[in-house]
Amino acid sequence: MKKHSAFLMIALMMMMVAISSCNNQKKMTDAKKVPAFDLTTIDSTVKPCDDFDGYVNGNWKKHNAIPSTEGSWGSFDILDKETREVKIKGIINELMAMQNPAKGSDPQLIAGYYRSYMDTVTIAKRGIAPIMPLIEKINATKNAAGLIALAGELAIYNIGGPFDAGVGPDDRKSTMNAIFMGQGGLSMRDRNYYENPDPAMVKIRAEFVSHIDKMFSLAEWKTVNPGKTILDFETKLALIQLKNFELRDPVKIYNKIAFTELQKIAPDINWKDYYKNFGLPTDTVIVQNKEYLKNLGLLVKATPVEVLKTYYNWQVLSHFSALLPDQFTRESFHFFSTVMYGVKEQRPRAERATMSVNRRLGMPLGKLFVAKYFPESSKKKVVEMIENVRVVYGERIDKLTWMSSPTKEKAKKKLAAFTWKIGYPDKWKDYSTIDIQPDKLVENSMNITLWDHKDMLAKVGKPVDKSEWGMSPQTINAYNNPTNNEIVFPAAILQPPFFNPDADDAINYGAIIGVIGHEMTHGFDDQGAQYDGTGNLNNWWSPADSANFAALGKRLADYFSGIEVTKGFNINGKLTLGENIADLGGLTLGYYALEKSLAGKEKPAKIDGFTYQQRFFLGWAQVWRENMTNESLINQVQTNEHSPARWRINATLPLMKEFSDAFGCKGITDQQRIVIW
Repeated sequence: MKKHSAFLMIALMMMMVAISSCNNQKKMTDAKKVPAFDLTTIDSTVKPCDDFDGYVNGNWKKHNAIPSTEGSWGSFDILDKETREVKIKGIINELMAMQNPAKGSDPQLIAGYYRSYMDTVTIAKRGIAPIMPLIEKINATKNAAGLIALAGELAIYNIGGPFDAGVGPDDRKSTMNAIFMGQGGLSMRDRNYYENPDPAMVKIRAEFVSHIDKMFSLAEWKTVNPGKTILDFETKLALIQLKNFELRDPVKIYNKIAFTELQKIAPDINWKDYYKNFGLPTDTVIVQNKEYLKNLGLLVKATPVEVLKTYYNWQVLSHFSALLPDQFTRESFHFFSTVMYGVKEQRPRAERATMSVNRRLGMPLGKLFVAKYFPESSKKKVVEMIENVRVVYGERIDKLTWMSSPTKEKAKKKLAAFTWKIGYPDKWKDYSTIDIQPDKLVENSMNITLWDHKDMLAKVGKPVDKSEWGMSPQTINAYNNPTNNEIVFPAAILQPPFFNPDADDAINYGAIIGVIGHEMTHGFDDQGAQYDGTGNLNNWWSPADSANFAALGKRLADYFSGIEVTKGFNINGKLTLGENIADLGGLTLGYYALEKSLAGKEKPAKIDGFTYQQRFFLGWAQVWRENMTNESLINQVQTNEHSPARWRINATLPLMKEFSDAFGCKGITDQQRIVIW
């Protein structure tokens, strides 16, 4: 579960009484009790049926302004900040105090990288010298073929270009790894920023041009009009790419071809040398969009080599900007944070250093994090919760009126094969070969990326390691992996408000069970439903059931597309369909899991004047409370597969009869409601 890209996922944390650390048992200090639901967040002047977010979170929003260093501020951001500033920074401080840790050990890697990030004197003295070897190679190339060949070398360090190559599970043979190639190369990340005629987008494009011009000036490069040159080239790239919602169709973007066919599709691109420099064998490749590669070949052929050089110079400079002297980091922050997200102030250097360590050395840091903060007992409780939701999901499938019995049996077979990971990996990788020096920040970053690249290349043509994690344990997030038919719960999410050991069941079911159900439902959303129980892209639906499912999905997409979040910008119902299906499904599963837990028992008494049914929805709403800058809101509805948090509350809940009954709402009729799972 991503907040900006895989949805939120929750794991249940039991009362923290003991924790394993380096084979020693340490008694944990008593955690500060957090209210199950804080009544002071409620704005009683708002009617819950009119604006449930405004009712539940109205006073919280009034008293929790967005910090100047953020583009949004909500439950995710608060917990992430607390985790970074207290737990992760505390671990780093301990490592910094160690005397002469062994080279290649986790303490040496983490402390060494942090020191190199904080050594602003050396960073300023070195200037852009660390990236100049790459720039000189770009400028020495004679033609487009040479640049494409060099692009293979640049891609080793994650320096972008018009296409991206990588290695991962083959969607139609999920036990084996394959080579992938997709569209890329857009500095502003999404096609919308290049073609949307709205005045706000026109202004951002003008700022983009000014930003590039300023960055080239800071580098003292004499290129004429680099901003306009790059905007023009990237706009041409954007207009031949698939739109973001089209990339959500796993069948459409699965095109497995031989290397010889790749050469025929785009003969003007130097694929052979690109592959050689990147380290890939010239075998089969799965491409997102053959038509894009064909048109890209024509675009590269028609583009002067000096334009391509300017483009790749920019890719290098932009990629490393956060690791260069302050004048570069400030200018990069101005455009990519202030202009695009409305963030007013750059975070302090020490905070950025902590975040960079966490991103670049997440797993070595995660090993230390879970040893100190994750109780093994949590795993058992999470498994129990998953199993409870699995049972309810099976019961929901049985009651569906739009799905036939044969397809129901296949759905339940997939549900039975569903697996999970909780807390942290069962095995840790060895990072000891990475060379980290305390005075070479750019090289340190490159060496980490080189390790990642070699690790990726070692997977080519090999069986998929199903135990591998895609997130570090200290990440405030979780995700559904369709090729493994699994959900993954990092350890750091095991905290209030996502799970509160002091809360009543209704609050926790609205939060934790709702989001566990959300992640499960991803296996049956418009994308996940195209994968079978073994994780293969394989149609297990009857034609009639598939048509019924698509019709329900269209209704939900149209419903969300009709919501204007700020003047001139609506939610993209096609782009957000999977997350919206998962929200609706997760809430439904959570609600009926709560009811099932109460079967045969005396119904809970009201708490603070709310019934247990009402408190279930309060639990969901407090998880998704958030303030956003207008710039961040615009960015989200154009680029993000999640609807903004406010509408994950206000748009989703009215679709549930259970919500309307709980609060006596009359807005939507039973015929207008959308019930998928």
